[in-house]
Amino acid sequence: MTGIIDVGGGQRDVYGSGVLDRCLDEKIEFDYLLGISAGTANLFTYAAGQRGRTRRFYLDYAFRKEYMSVGNIIKHGHFLNLDYVYDVLSNENGEDPFDFDTFFRYDGKGVIACTGAETGRQIYFDKSVITRNNLTAFKASCALPLICGGYTVNGRFCFDGGVTNPIPVEKAFEDGCDKVVVILTTPVSEPKTSSKYKHVGSVIRRKYPKIAECLETRCEDYNGAVQKLLAYEREGRALVIAPDSLCGMKTLTRDREKLEALYNKGYNDAVKIIDFIKD
Repeated sequence: MTGIIDVGGGQRDVYGSGVLDRCLDEKIEFDYLLGISAGTANLFTYAAGQRGRTRRFYLDYAFRKEYMSVGNIIKHGHFLNLDYVYDVLSNENGEDPFDFDTFFRYDGKGVIACTGAETGRQIYFDKSVITRNNLTAFKASCALPLICGGYTVNGRFCFDGGVTNPIPVEKAFEDGCDKVVVILTTPVSEPKTSSKYKHVGSVIRRKYPKIAECLETRCEDYNGAVQKLLAYEREGRALVIAPDSLCGMKTLTRDREKLEALYNKGYNDAVKIIDFIKD
């Protein structure tokens, strides 16, 4: 069984959007999808066969004040309004609807990674939590602490799936994958060193102590996971698709030229997948 993981990364995951549009163009099929954060929407939109849809969200809709803005903080309490993204725009009567019917026909395994707010542990939801006009699991998977509020899925209050276990390739192997493509949105040669995670953790520690603990070690956890992933790649069990540079992009960057450049990198880099799945 061949799987693919998209680890997300906010606006940087326009790179993953490019990778998956290339997969649709090349008619590359995967038996298993594991989405984290923005990677969930990328992968499940790929499963719905909607080429170019996620690209529009990164390059067009993200520039709207309803999507992310200081005004959202005043109106909704958070900078990023995921209800606008996954309800207003994405429902069947929305401006750019998710193709629920085609998605429901996808017969592979689909997994959504979130982080339990109380436990700080990764929670995996099956694709069956996605029902018509209900993309709450998408919201939970990419709900960054402070930037967004958390969401409840199957009675579990959750935040972004990448808060802990940022590259869960072992989960894919445990679920039966022999080979796994992993989309990263940071160059493998650039270890994470940002102190922003620790800052966020200090702010939310009283309310969500377990999430704060995860954020304290987020960079170290990610860097260690990359090294394990590269070892799997050397064994031929994994293929890493990652940009050689971020074109100046950060998590919430809104710059069409940079976004377009990173999308194109993803589209071009995806050619590596063709040989990997044939071997």
